[in-house]
Amino acid sequence: MGADAAIDLVAAEAAYAGGTDGTIGLEEEFMLLDPGTLDLVPRFEELRDATAEDPALADSVAGELIRTEVEIRSGRALSIGEAIDLQRDHRARLARAADALGIALGSTGTHPWDDYREQQFIDTAHYRRVVDGLRWVARRNATFSLHVHVGIRDADRALAVCDRLRGVLPQLLAVSANSPFVDGLDTGLHSIRTQTFTKSFPRCGVPDHFGSWAAFREYLELLVATDSIQEYTQVWWSVRPHLSFGTVEVRICDAQSSAAESEALAELITACVLQAARDHDERRPFTPPAPRLVEENVWRAIRDGQDGRLIDWEAVREYPAAEAGERLLRWTAPIRSELGIEPRLPERNGAQRQRRRVEEGASPAEAFAAAVAETRAGMLAATPDPQERP
Repeated sequence: MGADAAIDLVAAEAAYAGGTDGTIGLEEEFMLLDPGTLDLVPRFEELRDATAEDPALADSVAGELIRTEVEIRSGRALSIGEAIDLQRDHRARLARAADALGIALGSTGTHPWDDYREQQFIDTAHYRRVVDGLRWVARRNATFSLHVHVGIRDADRALAVCDRLRGVLPQLLAVSANSPFVDGLDTGLHSIRTQTFTKSFPRCGVPDHFGSWAAFREYLELLVATDSIQEYTQVWWSVRPHLSFGTVEVRICDAQSSAAESEALAELITACVLQAARDHDERRPFTPPAPRLVEENVWRAIRDGQDGRLIDWEAVREYPAAEAGERLLRWTAPIRSELGIEPRLPERNGAQRQRRRVEEGASPAEAFAAAVAETRAGMLAATPDPQERP
């Protein structure tokens, strides 16, 4: 298996064996912006060093390859409510630290006019290895997303959950689409982030159906034996078991412009993961959708988001993608009722709002500025009483 401790499958199996269903970790990526021009600025190290002085935030701030991006992490929480409360506090602290440095924070899946050719990378051994392996692909990846970790006990159950979520990913993407513009262009798409990231990176997008931990482990051992990966995080799938945390990590969603949207999506994803685990435990019938069918819906979600149509493959018919959120809410109703989760999804997602503003006469830059204002307002909102959340 090689000497890299980052790929320790024995330790991963132990993490799952000792894990707990329903622990939560949230990860949100923000772009660093000039407050006047809203251009991306490579100031991650300054912001990281400034936040290091805040003991409540220091362990939450992380880099993500490029110097124009910062990630904040909730850390391990025992419930989605606790994770959201932690993340609200972290957002507010990060926003105040950025303000003090003259940095604005934005949250959409892509920056509308950034020139990726000028992108600068964080200078660490880890990221030098990533850039060396990915080359142009690394430079092209100025994208921003939301990741949700949900604890699942037992490695085989975690793989079963990932398998069951493959067909759900396009619905989550349609709900979360928030990146219509890039490279100074209106792409005509609703999630150019997904097109750029999942179609460029290796070992990315919707994974295969594995069927068991043993099959998944065999695949990873093959990657290591052939020097295809040196760290497990070089597997960038849109849903994956996370070996270090004993979680199922859902990575399909664009970054959300408002804190309320990000929280609602986190609640919905949590419910999807735990409902998939419940369905597996109760042996509910499940036929793995073929990759070509899942990819058809992924493309439709990339192209038209909630304005388009997805395909119900069992019924062999289309349905409005605007119904995707409601379909997921119906499916997850049992587990949500137990946990007291009631996501409040907006009628229009970020991509729709940006497109509507352009249709009403705004420029893409003005639509982006409105999204940045949404981000700032949400980050600085007062943290509610934790007793109000489940």
